[in-house]
Amino acid sequence: MAGLYDELLVILHGIWNRRWMALAVAWGVCMLGWLAVALIPNSYESKARVYVNTQSLLEDKVGITQVQSQQDLDRLRQTLASAENLEKVVRGTDLSQGISGPRDMAAKISALRENISIMAQADPSMIDISAVSADSSLSDGANARIAQQVVQKMIDIFQEANLTSDRTETKQSLAFLDQQIAQRGKQLAAAEQRRAEFEQRFIGLLPGAGTIGQRMDAARQEISNIDSQLVQAQSALTAMNGQLAGTPQTLPGVGASGGPSALAQAQADLASMRSRGWTADHPDVIAMQRQVDALRKQGGGAAGAGGTPNPAYLSVKSMQTERAATVQALGARKAQLQADLNVMTSRQTNEPGIAAEQEKLARDYDVLKAQYDKLLSDREEIRLRGEVKTETGAVQFRVLAPPSAPSAPVAPNRPVLLIGVLVLGIGAGVGVAFAIGQLKGTFPTAARLERAAGIPVIGSISQTFSAGQAVIERQRLKWFAGASGGLAAVCLLLIAIEFIQRGMA
Repeated sequence: MAGLYDELLVILHGIWNRRWMALAVAWGVCMLGWLAVALIPNSYESKARVYVNTQSLLEDKVGITQVQSQQDLDRLRQTLASAENLEKVVRGTDLSQGISGPRDMAAKISALRENISIMAQADPSMIDISAVSADSSLSDGANARIAQQVVQKMIDIFQEANLTSDRTETKQSLAFLDQQIAQRGKQLAAAEQRRAEFEQRFIGLLPGAGTIGQRMDAARQEISNIDSQLVQAQSALTAMNGQLAGTPQTLPGVGASGGPSALAQAQADLASMRSRGWTADHPDVIAMQRQVDALRKQGGGAAGAGGTPNPAYLSVKSMQTERAATVQALGARKAQLQADLNVMTSRQTNEPGIAAEQEKLARDYDVLKAQYDKLLSDREEIRLRGEVKTETGAVQFRVLAPPSAPSAPVAPNRPVLLIGVLVLGIGAGVGVAFAIGQLKGTFPTAARLERAAGIPVIGSISQTFSAGQAVIERQRLKWFAGASGGLAAVCLLLIAIEFIQRGMA
């Protein structure tokens, strides 16, 4: 530990002996460093905060959600930094001074893009707009004024974009959709014409629409349903036939003492049915008419000839007639469907390309029809949204904090840099003095000489000063202290000048 302490004393003694060299290096480094700091232009920043309201009850009703409005907000925030808008900023501020051509304008726009910032806060409705001006050819006051002008112009462009972007976008979107709808309409009409011509040549066998395969499937499904209905109708007809066979046609017990004839009774029943509004096509009316005709052929059917007609028989007979007509109609429909199915099957077998062509025509038509309907729906939706945004305002905002007028530069921090240069200069001087002391082959102590020479050192003589030399040495110490204090004083003076300039700006 004692050896380390001795080494430290030796190093300090060597630096002190070369103090004038260290001080000269410190002055040189500080002067160069302070000059470099002085050449750094001041950067003035202006900030503004804007509150953006993207909520609208009417927009929610028509399907414009908060997410969609937020996307509009992001789009506006991004377009603010476009080259077109930045050119408006340059032309609307003092930045336009000194522009002589497109090259100067491009350079101004490029520099401005790096010096503006549009940031969203934690609350996406809050947007901070800031601009920095650091043109070395301008004064501090001019840079501060330009920074404020740039932020104000950005806010103006934001307002303008909010008022015009939605209308322009809606107009462009509607024009594009109208063009697409007209094009799809022509294609759809052509596809419909081709399908109609094909159907006139090959189809028309079944009611409805669809491909040959779809119609054949529909026919098979309908035949299957008719088979089920036919089985039920035949069962009901069989039951009616059995019930009719067990029901007598006449009822005994009414003699010739004045009972009405069977023909008169049947005519009375027929008149009663017609009085209730039953038409001639009603099954009961048809059955009763047949009974009246049969009695007339039999000669009137007097009541004394064997009894009166049985009402139950007549009712069962009409129901049996109705069931028979149903069975006959279902059989005829099944026969027609089967014939149509056989014709389509035959055509598919003889001309297999017909089904493929018909499938292709139907597929093309369905695709075009779906696209056409989707375009119409999109056009109506965009038109409605455009009207809502135009009337209610898609993005409404207000300026919470207007563009600030900067009174002090945000960069560089010259006081810190000046002090840093002072520390660096002192360190450089001390380092140079130490390095020179290490390079020169001197022996500050007897012990070091003894280690270097390898022989014992008898003793050492301390340096002594005469009275005149002591006065000279004290004078040199005063000069050194004054030069060192002057270095610190220059640093403090530069810091004071910096604060004065900030106040004047």
